[in-house]
Amino acid sequence: MINTNAFDYINVLDKGADAAWLRNQAIADNIANVSTPGYKRKEVDFASLFQKEMEKNRYTSIDDRVSHLDLDRLNASVYTDYAGFAYRLDGNNVDIENENAYMAENQLKYQGIIDCIDQEFQNLQRVMQ
Repeated sequence: MINTNAFDYINVLDKGADAAWLRNQAIADNIANVSTPGYKRKEVDFASLFQKEMEKNRYTSIDDRVSHLDLDRLNASVYTDYAGFAYRLDGNNVDIENENAYMAENQLKYQGIIDCIDQEFQNLQRVMQ
């Protein structure tokens, strides 16, 4: 993590990329355990965590909100989805079709975040020239 205002967005995007990577691992675990009796799917929810932190800020502009975020509170974690209904008799609540769709969606998000980070560094490079 870099401590200067020039890197505020990069630091937040870095947290988002970490969360997307963690979600990718959770989805891969779900797919690997699709046939495990009693297995409950794992999930990572960074979006609501980020939104909650953004709403706590008293600042009005997005730039000010991002620069005053507590990045230590933006650490996504894996949780077990006990609320997901298990339609199978073995108690497993993993739906392989849903997991494949989640994986594709998450990979697109991750690539988008990486592209945004790259764009931020290109902007900084242009400013330094």
